[in-house]
Amino acid sequence: MSLSLYDASITVYLQMLRNLGHFLNKAETWAAEEHVPLATIMEASLGHGMANFTRQIQFASDAAKSGAARLAGVEPPSMPDTETTWPELKDRLAKTIAFVETIKRDQVDGQEGRAVVLTFPGRTMEFTGQTFLLTFSLPNFLFHVTTAYGILRGLGVPLGKMDFLAGANAPA
Repeated sequence: MSLSLYDASITVYLQMLRNLGHFLNKAETWAAEEHVPLATIMEASLGHGMANFTRQIQFASDAAKSGAARLAGVEPPSMPDTETTWPELKDRLAKTIAFVETIKRDQVDGQEGRAVVLTFPGRTMEFTGQTFLLTFSLPNFLFHVTTAYGILRGLGVPLGKMDFLAGANAPA
């Protein structure tokens, strides 16, 4: 049995988005116990000009929904980056998961050769569905999930490697 494009994309996006939700839940509990305002977490960054925690969640959301949509040949939902509260961040994550769950296997499998063209100011990048997923979309998505995790760890939120890998399914 070979690995399908759907299995390498949609299942990974969903697993890691759910794990990101687990990070948010653990951070919320930690903040309440330590009397840390959630706004402090939202504004935290790794420094050196890197985007803050709120932006990392927004970027991870954008990467997952846009990646899934491009692979399926559909338009992703618009989600303006307007979250200013913790519940809004959690809601954005829930909406992203709900959208990615709408992508069906038959929309993605067999699209390894689909042309995916990304246009940026001053640059165009051309991929096949497979190269888009493996060399751009997943690395970008996982960068932002990992950075969000790193910000929380840096603040003292008790997250471990198994939280990153298994989320709420991590052994206690």
